[in-house]
Amino acid sequence: MRQPRRLELVWVGKEERRRPEPRVLIENPTLSVGPSGTSENRLIHGDNLLALRALEAEFTGKVKCVFIDPPYNTGSAFAHYDDGLEHSIWLGLMRDRLEIIRRLLSEDGSLWISIDDNEAHYLKVLCDEIFGRRNFVANVVWQKRTSPDARLRLGGAHDHILVFARDADRLALNTLPLSGVQAKSYRNPDGDARGPWTSTDFTAQGWRPNQMYRIVSPAGVEFDPPPGRCWANVESAFRLLLDQKRIWFGADGTARPRIKNFLSEREGVSAWSWWDNSEAGHNQEAKKESIALFGAGNAFATPKPERLIKRVLDIATRPGDLVLDSFAGSGTTGAVAHKMSRRWIMVEIGDHAHTHIIPRLRKVIDGVDAGGVTEAAGWQGGGGYHYFDLAPSLIEADTHGRGVISKAYDHDWLVAAVCTLEGFVHAPSETVFWQHGHSTERDFIYVVPRFMTADELSRLSEEVGTSRSLLVMCRAFRGNSAAFPNLTVRKIPNHFIDRFDWGQEDYRLNVAEGQGDGIKSP
Repeated sequence: MRQPRRLELVWVGKEERRRPEPRVLIENPTLSVGPSGTSENRLIHGDNLLALRALEAEFTGKVKCVFIDPPYNTGSAFAHYDDGLEHSIWLGLMRDRLEIIRRLLSEDGSLWISIDDNEAHYLKVLCDEIFGRRNFVANVVWQKRTSPDARLRLGGAHDHILVFARDADRLALNTLPLSGVQAKSYRNPDGDARGPWTSTDFTAQGWRPNQMYRIVSPAGVEFDPPPGRCWANVESAFRLLLDQKRIWFGADGTARPRIKNFLSEREGVSAWSWWDNSEAGHNQEAKKESIALFGAGNAFATPKPERLIKRVLDIATRPGDLVLDSFAGSGTTGAVAHKMSRRWIMVEIGDHAHTHIIPRLRKVIDGVDAGGVTEAAGWQGGGGYHYFDLAPSLIEADTHGRGVISKAYDHDWLVAAVCTLEGFVHAPSETVFWQHGHSTERDFIYVVPRFMTADELSRLSEEVGTSRSLLVMCRAFRGNSAAFPNLTVRKIPNHFIDRFDWGQEDYRLNVAEGQGDGIKSP
C-alpha cells in the first residue's frame, strides 16, 4: 500500500544540505566587558549558522526565548546586509538555522520571528514542518507604522511575528502589566473599600440548563439571560459573588448584572495577537532611538523599537531566563534583555557588531542609555558580557590538497575542537591527564595530537579500568585496539574529515555545488 505523502513546503534545492562545522568559540578579553567570569551574557562575532552549531554542545535545551529579525528578502539593498536572496535560497538559509534553534530551546521555550508579507506565509509553513503544527502559538500582527504610506494605494501597516513553542503542552506565557491607559479604566463609583474596579459581562454564549435562572436586582428588576446566552456561572456561584458584593447592578440598582474586577487583584492582562503601535512601538520610534544612540549619520537602517522586544520578553520570559538573537543587527534584543535582567546571547557577522552593538551595550552597562525601555525597566546600569570570535576551521588543505589540522590550532584549541566535534563536554581534568572531556559520568575523551604506541594504549587501558570508557583521538597508533575493550581509538583528522564542510566561513548566501569542498581525505 502506498504511503501517503506528508504535507510540506517544497522549493528548489531543498534536498541540498549544508554541513556546517561545529566551531570553538574563542573569547577576546579585550572586547569583553565586566569582571572576568561575572557574566553569562555572550556577544559572538561570526556567521550565525556556524555560531549556532558552536552553541549546541553547551546550550541545547537551555534557551527560554529566541527572538530573530532575519533579512526580510524584500529585494531592497540595505547598508548593513544583503536582503535580496531568491526565495528558495532564503528558505534554505532559514531552514538550516531553525532546525538548530529548535534544539537549543528549552522544553518550555518559544521562538518569535519578525517578518513581513514577502515571506511570512512560506515561513509559517516551514516552521510547521520543523516545529510541528501543534506547536504553532500565534501570528502576532504588529502595527509598525503610524500612518499610511502615501506612495502606495494599499500600503502595508504591519509586520508579522510568528510564535512557535518548543512543546506547546509545556509552554507557559506570562500576562502583561496593565498599561497606564488600561489602569485609567478602573474607577470606584460606589466607594468600594477594595479600591478602583471595572466590570465585565455576567453572561456566556450558549444555553446551559443550570445557568438559566432568573436574577432580581436590588431595585426589584428581574433579569433572564439574553437570547442565545446564559449566565456566566451556576446560581450558587452567583449567590457567593453577590454576598461578596462583587455584582454590580448600576448606580440605581436597575442595570443588568456585571462582575466587579478590582485593580488591586489584577496581576496583569492576557496578551492577544494584535499589537497596536501605541503599546509596542513603531518604526519611527525605532529610528529615533537609533539616531539617539548612534547619531543621524550612523543610525541603523532597519531597527526594531525597544518596546517591541520588551513586550516579547515580558510575555515569554522571566528575570534570569536566557534569550538568544542570532540576527542581532544593532543589538536591540540584547540591550533590552540586559535592562530587563535576562541573560542573553547575540550573534552578528557584520561590522556593526563593533560599530553599533558594542557601543550600545557599553551605554547600557554604564547606565548612560536613557532611551528605549530604560525607565520602564527601572534600569540604572551594571553587568557585562563576554565577546567571542569563531575559531578558524579546524581542517585546512596542505600543498597536495589533503586535509590536515590547521596550523592555527595549538593543543588547547585542538582538544576543545575535537570534544565539540565528537559531542563531548570540554572539561579537562586538573588531575587525570586523559580526561579532556566527558559525555557521561563514566565516558571520557582523550585527544593526543601524535602517534601512540601499543604499550601506551595498554597502560592507558589499565588506568581507565573496567568501569569507565575512553575515546582516544590520536594522529595514528600501533597495535590492535580491539584488545582494549574499554578504549575506542580513532585517527584524526581521518575520523571526521568527511563529516563537515571545512573552510566555509559565511553561510549567508547559497553555496554553489562543490564550493568549500576542496579538501581531500588523506
